Amino acid sequence: MTPDGQTLPGHVPDLRHHRPVRIIVLVPAHNEEDLIAETLQSLAAQTRPADEVIVVADRCTDRTAQISAAHGARVIESVGNTQAKAGALNQVMVQLLPRLSDDDAVLVMDSDTSLTPEFIARATRRLHEEEPDAAPVGGVGAIFFGYPLRGLVCHVQDNEYVRYARELHRRHSRADVLTGTASLYPVKALRHVRRARASGELPRGEDVYDVESLTEDNELTLALKHLGYRCVSPCACIVGTEVMPTWSRLYYQRLRWQRGALENLKAYGFTRVLLPYTCRQVLTYMSVAFVPFFLTVLLYTTLTKGFPGVPLFWLAITGIAAFERVWAVKGGGWKALLLAAAIVPEVLFDQFLNFVYAKALVDVLSGSAATWEQARTRHRRRQELLITTLGLVLLLAGVVGLAFACIALGIAWTVIAIFVVTGVAAAVIRLSRLHPLGLLLALPSGESKHHEIPPWHQPERMAHSA
Repeated sequence: MTPDGQTLPGHVPDLRHHRPVRIIVLVPAHNEEDLIAETLQSLAAQTRPADEVIVVADRCTDRTAQISAAHGARVIESVGNTQAKAGALNQVMVQLLPRLSDDDAVLVMDSDTSLTPEFIARATRRLHEEEPDAAPVGGVGAIFFGYPLRGLVCHVQDNEYVRYARELHRRHSRADVLTGTASLYPVKALRHVRRARASGELPRGEDVYDVESLTEDNELTLALKHLGYRCVSPCACIVGTEVMPTWSRLYYQRLRWQRGALENLKAYGFTRVLLPYTCRQVLTYMSVAFVPFFLTVLLYTTLTKGFPGVPLFWLAITGIAAFERVWAVKGGGWKALLLAAAIVPEVLFDQFLNFVYAKALVDVLSGSAATWEQARTRHRRRQELLITTLGLVLLLAGVVGLAFACIALGIAWTVIAIFVVTGVAAAVIRLSRLHPLGLLLALPSGESKHHEIPPWHQPERMAHSA
């Protein structure tokens, strides 16, 4: 150990003989001197303290390492890492896992996230709960809320997170993704992932994290489910995480998330285990296509027959959908309710996301290079803009062509009606707290319903968002 409390690169003490079960926390950080102190303070305030907190300082040029050491964390600096967060974590995992027991667990959390005081205790308890005829739990993720909430871009993200928390409650905590905000993994499951990658049972990667993936947390979740584990996000495991403060940063974040999700599904292929993910992506892109499809049909009808009007029936069912969107954010406080009730800001946000989803699809189909860091050269930006423009024009032309084909067959408004009624039916099901497509989405998961989770609620805002 160095005089300032840091360890030499790559050094992790042997922990196999420590009992009871140990919880080791890994916090990957790249130039996070403004946020790392609060993250470590939230770890220090846990009712079940971590046995070891390791900050993985990846290519830091600021005071991240010094601040971390001052807060009692062990600091391990990455060595020659060129593979972003996944590469930095793998460097530590390869040293850490052989020194841990199968009964131990590793909590991986972002450096811009703060845990509520009982997070580790509740996640650990959930990790070791045994349910008859259920697969073992391969990871316990977080219910996350945004902070600080300053400006429209932050509030719309938080409303999205509040709805996702409610969705997880309705799914009995079955998680799509064990997010990087904070996820607790049993060492046994992480070792299983490494062995499966080495044997070719998993399609990509060599270590715990797949360095080829843009969304390594999503890929690790798919790997665990592919190996027969359950992944859960209990409503009691709550964290606050920094939201993107600008539309530009949000655009690149969501583009990376969506492209990473698509590429991960492509790598794994169509399997029974991943059927829920494939279904959700299909539904997502049907929603993306609906807007230009509807506008095309509406414009054609208006130009040829006059504006069709809006019958009271359609106003009523649209009102049901709008009410559900407002009701779903009631746990987020009065500001969340007002934003949802305004409707227009969130509709525009949805169209922003639709553009991101379309762009991600174009990137995957065109095979353009993908990296964590967005290219900054003028030539690269022009090339990317040209590919994106051509791809989006082709996608739009395809949707418009489909709309005219349906018009020619006389079924365009029927298609629209079916889509709208289906969406409203899903909203009614959500209001009833049932899970839409519950049977379909539960079949591949092998996850039992967990009824002992208390209803979630959004915690009082943390210090940043006061």
